[in-house]
Amino acid sequence: MNPELARLIIGHVFLHGAMAGMRLAAPLWALHEGYSPLVVGMLLASFALTQVFIALPAGRFAEKYGLKRSVRWSIAVSTSGALLAACFPNIVTLAIAAMCVGGATCGGVIALQRHIGRTVTGQMELKQAFSWISLGPAMANFIGPVTAGFLIDQGGFRVAFFVMAAFPIAMWLWMRKTREPILAEASSSAVKNRVWDLIKDAMLRRVLLVNWFLSACWDVHTFVVPILGHERGYSASTIGFILGAFAISATAVRGLMPFFMERLTEWKVVVVAMLISSLIFGVYPFLPNPWTMTLMSMLLGFTLGSVQPMIMSALHRITPDARQGETLALRLMVINASSVLMPMLFGAGGAAFGVSLVFWSVSAWVGLGSRVAYGMQGIPDDNMDSK
Repeated sequence: MNPELARLIIGHVFLHGAMAGMRLAAPLWALHEGYSPLVVGMLLASFALTQVFIALPAGRFAEKYGLKRSVRWSIAVSTSGALLAACFPNIVTLAIAAMCVGGATCGGVIALQRHIGRTVTGQMELKQAFSWISLGPAMANFIGPVTAGFLIDQGGFRVAFFVMAAFPIAMWLWMRKTREPILAEASSSAVKNRVWDLIKDAMLRRVLLVNWFLSACWDVHTFVVPILGHERGYSASTIGFILGAFAISATAVRGLMPFFMERLTEWKVVVVAMLISSLIFGVYPFLPNPWTMTLMSMLLGFTLGSVQPMIMSALHRITPDARQGETLALRLMVINASSVLMPMLFGAGGAAFGVSLVFWSVSAWVGLGSRVAYGMQGIPDDNMDSK
């Protein structure tokens, strides 16, 4: 791994870590104040709401202005949102903060992923680069919740929100010296109907659908574990540690994957991950204590953590260079539209039938969805090298 890529990963950790910490702290604050699982679901959905609408403009902004300008806007908005929650904690300001932090993270991630895709050549190098950069959110999903949970127990919710506001600022300290490739100007004919042209691609639709299935697994784990832990009387630190264990495993598998890329095929990795995830969600409600939940969380993190590098590699292989910003934006639009809807459905289902039904429903859903992932074997091997 070269030093510049390492700096990008660390910067990614701080930006994404702010959102991961807020995603733990905000619902715990709501539960602490006596709000129902449905309200908690709506609060979590707020993290994805702005991402649905900002993704495409953010992708086009990154294509026009590059990495650094996009990142500066992301840092400003994310920090402002977390500060709002710290200064005026109530359900309305927390929802606004969630939309700010979520939207800012979306814009920064699109710019970062686009930058990575433009600075590498060759199919194997692309897979390795996305395996390395995927370490960022994996580590952030450990550092953010664990830090937030510890701060909540030691200093209260406001302290946690203030620290989360400082995380994005640290991102710029690591990324300010990054060198950017020369920006290519899009032709006027390429601008019209771009999104619809992309959606017409059958393989792109398949990859996006698979990504949606797996993103929902991630969402349900993030959403239901705090509710299950709260029902069982676990502390914020314990809940944060369970979610942190998931992130440790995701980080570990993504750190190992660059060394085994020659032996890995995208569709095989994704199909196996979906089948194992289905099994894990089926048994999760039967786990009796925090230690067994932590162990299963680690196994799920190892499974789902292997997927993103494969999805990102597949997307870049089937998308022309000039369209990658919009493709990445379209991917985030799809999964965040799901992240708006799913927590509310999870919350309604959890309130009406209990959280066990949520786990079992997702288990059946992702298991059946593995049939869609099987069709990813139709992606040609030579797309990347022909660019």
